[in-house]
Amino acid sequence: MTIQPSYQSLNANDPGQIDAIATIWNEACGPALAISTHAVQYNLQPVAGGTVVGQLAYHNGQPIGFILASTLNEPRVMPPEVGWIDALIVAPTAQRQGIGSALLAWAETWLRGQGCQKVIFGASQRPFVPGLPVALGTRDFFSRHGFVSDHDAWDVAANLAMYEKPETVREIDGLVRPAQRGEEGALLEFLEREFPGRWRFEFTEFMRDKPSLRRARFSDYMLLWTERGVDGFCQLTFEDSQRPLERFFPYDLPRPWGQLGSVGVSADRRGRGYGAALLDTGLRRLRDNGVNGCVIDWTGIVDFYAKFGFQPYRQYHMLSKEL
Repeated sequence: MTIQPSYQSLNANDPGQIDAIATIWNEACGPALAISTHAVQYNLQPVAGGTVVGQLAYHNGQPIGFILASTLNEPRVMPPEVGWIDALIVAPTAQRQGIGSALLAWAETWLRGQGCQKVIFGASQRPFVPGLPVALGTRDFFSRHGFVSDHDAWDVAANLAMYEKPETVREIDGLVRPAQRGEEGALLEFLEREFPGRWRFEFTEFMRDKPSLRRARFSDYMLLWTERGVDGFCQLTFEDSQRPLERFFPYDLPRPWGQLGSVGVSADRRGRGYGAALLDTGLRRLRDNGVNGCVIDWTGIVDFYAKFGFQPYRQYHMLSKEL
């Protein structure tokens, strides 16, 4: 059957479109990568300086595909000439009829109009995915449209029910504990000094009051304190955290679920066991709060996390294209 689609621009306040995006995604990606309307609404909330646009394809009034694209006016996170394809999905019954190609052409035209010279697939500020999930088997489509990949990234996972501190974790001259109200400035100062790009931006977004979202819980951050102040951090995600836990697709793991990451230590304190101590304390906190299945997402240091019992869980092609 030949499909003659019609198209509508994204309206992030339209519940029908939100439901359509979740439905198309779940039909095409399956239960292992399922998302809810709550996750879609969260991801479509623009960050400070960000713009999200999209287009939905319909056939006989039924949604059959969509694309989302975004830009960010924050040079410390990404040069302004770089944009994102946040997601591109076509329902299985409508594939191989040029709909994905038409949606992609529309998004690339819009990105060029914003001054973008390069586009990244996934990995946006509110990412649906870090990159293209290898399990979907759709890399050929993106290769035909000029996307290339110079590396892959991984989610790794473990069951924390039996987690114990590895013998390789050393005692440190410092303290790791949950962040407390009043310490926001200390963490921001650390991030400005050590990780002024994406991680600093993500923290300011986390703390920015957004009435449409669940209120941020600062204690979801773990802080490493030394004699000079904050020298490291990691972020935890629980099932009731602000950012939807389902973004990490923990469904194949035993519930309750949790997530850890990002994690970082001051440059001049690395190689001394601080990162391992920070990671261990965060994992034990998750375990002690009942978390079993835990994901550490979007990483290339699989061997490091293997020392803590984590194994490869999901693989992504990190795709980009010169416009």
